[in-house]
Amino acid sequence: MATSKRSLTLLIAAPRGFCAGVDRAITIVELALERYGAPVYVRHEIVHNKFVVDSLKAKGAIFVAELDQVPDGVPVVFSAHGVPKAVPAKAEERGLNYLDATCPLVSKVHRQAERLVENGRHILFIGHAGHPEVIGTFGQVPEGLMTLIETASDAEAIEPADPDCLAFLTQTTLSVDDTAEIIAILQRRFPAIKGPRGEDICYATSNRQQAVKDIARRCEAVLVIGAPNSSNSVRLVEVAEREGAKARLVGRGHDIDLAWLEGVTTLGITAGASAPEVLVREVVDTLAEHFDVREEAVEGVQERMVFKLPRALEAAA
Repeated sequence: MATSKRSLTLLIAAPRGFCAGVDRAITIVELALERYGAPVYVRHEIVHNKFVVDSLKAKGAIFVAELDQVPDGVPVVFSAHGVPKAVPAKAEERGLNYLDATCPLVSKVHRQAERLVENGRHILFIGHAGHPEVIGTFGQVPEGLMTLIETASDAEAIEPADPDCLAFLTQTTLSVDDTAEIIAILQRRFPAIKGPRGEDICYATSNRQQAVKDIARRCEAVLVIGAPNSSNSVRLVEVAEREGAKARLVGRGHDIDLAWLEGVTTLGITAGASAPEVLVREVVDTLAEHFDVREEAVEGVQERMVFKLPRALEAAA
């Protein structure tokens, strides 16, 4: 006799998944493949998601760590996270046809960094060491003119040479709450510090974190669909835990640990900005194999942001 499945309510967060910058970056690779034919080289993962990267590989994209691995005469795309200035300069030197898929919101931070340094300020950059976006932003200004601040204790400890001539900028994919705490410390310690004109943390990161807060308060556990090297996805796990739900990152449906769901009656589901909606459906379908699921969409802010494509590809779109 068939055993009846245990019931499980799924709270599906919105907004979730792809943001405008990720959508644009993936479209750039796809249109480059259409226009130029395979192979199209991509320096670093276009976005931090294995499913997306593998899908583009299947279409003829080749992902490399450095520009030196790109042969002459083929197009190359720079990832959504941004690159140091030296990379496009090197591409031009070699005569490579390159397309810059840097998210426009990251490019905005790059331009702010240049202006602040031109005005003689030393930048305290709030971000995570080794993240491609941080490496790209540091590469916009001469060495030694920017210092990385990762934690509140870094903000308390930093002793800059000229405390009256400072500025701060942030990585676009940070925890809104953690970053606010660090900024408050910097502003307390250095009252003359200059901040960015607007918020550096991007709209999509903020919106997805708020959507997770809204569902985490109503459930015992949250699954975040995303990659471990995706900063915004890892932050979503932290946000859910801070709201009192246990939370876990999963890449695909087969990553779900059923034992971890023992005793869970309401489960929140969201996806990082690099995770496509097809993976959300895969996770829901996997859960439906084991539970009697009832889905509830929890609607948040409506996102209407769209970014223009590079001029070279606009006609192909």
